[in-house]
Amino acid sequence: MAPPNENELFQYSLISALLDGVASTGLPVAELLSHGDHGLGTFRYMVGEMIILDGELYQMKADGTVSPIDPAAASDPPVVAPFAQVTRFEPTATTAAALASKDEVSGALARLLPGSRNHFVAVRLEGTFRSVTVRTAAGQTEPRQSVREVGRNQVSHTFEDVEGTVVGFLSPAFVEGGIGVPGIHLHFITRDRTRGGHVLALETSGEVQVRAAELTKMHVELPVGDEEFDAAPLRGDAAAVKEVEG
Repeated sequence: MAPPNENELFQYSLISALLDGVASTGLPVAELLSHGDHGLGTFRYMVGEMIILDGELYQMKADGTVSPIDPAAASDPPVVAPFAQVTRFEPTATTAAALASKDEVSGALARLLPGSRNHFVAVRLEGTFRSVTVRTAAGQTEPRQSVREVGRNQVSHTFEDVEGTVVGFLSPAFVEGGIGVPGIHLHFITRDRTRGGHVLALETSGEVQVRAAELTKMHVELPVGDEEFDAAPLRGDAAAVKEVEG
């Protein structure tokens, strides 16, 4: 029998909470992985970007490097995610496509899964990329610093002629009010799992494998007992999200 959350989106917290700087605590990563094997997010104080690939979790850092995270390893403080999205990924559609830009990913998914405009779509791209430009923020420098302020200190890196995997989600427009990131949200990791980050731009070198799954169920878990979350206005800011996400 298939797991009950197969191709169901699990999300911890809200993008509007990150906009308000809610990032000093979060969901333990071991618990996060119990909800899926494919996903993205960030870490305590927004230090680096998270990618979950085949159930393995990695932290992507501001210098473009990547470190594996063992969710079972003891650490003080524990490794947590103040915001994350995961699913137990089971592709329902697969194709090969050449993509000249990040914007073309959304179009490829629309052709692959017609009728998914108002649903979430999990996506995985795999192959050789002519160019991938990523960015990763170093994190908050003071408590409750907003994701927009953190993003102003981010560093970008461009990897050329590189093999790797892109993991992410295409989200419908209705999440724009502060729930999530509307449109395409992608993280990249090289085949050797040593470099990566949040995708700002990409171009493939010929065709890459495109695997996707339409997600029609969403579970959102909100922080409990988190003073920062309880005090945050959570009004959302579409312009800020667009500026940070690229």
